[in-house]
Amino acid sequence: MRREKKIAYYKFPNSQEIDFVVHEGRNIKELVQVCYDISNFQTKEREVIPLIKGIKELKCTNLTVITWDFEAREEKTWFGKKGKIKFVPLWKWLLERE
Repeated sequence: MRREKKIAYYKFPNSQEIDFVVHEGRNIKELVQVCYDISNFQTKEREVIPLIKGIKELKCTNLTVITWDFEAREEKTWFGKKGKIKFVPLWKWLLERE
């Protein structure tokens, strides 16, 4: 909201969720998950899988996970669906001017 974007929340029928869906009108611009510590494999999978599912269901490939201090770009595959995910530390995300 600080960046004057419209945001929503998305919940899949199986109870998985995407924390923030950034959109302009009907066009979805970005899918965002927020996780303090992504170092645990299970935690990372829990945050990443809904983003990969969102590629097909929400027609968006701009995927971001905001973390406390982890930064990377990774390509993930889940049941044949591929996505490039940007992991960005909170401080860096707050300083971005998009």
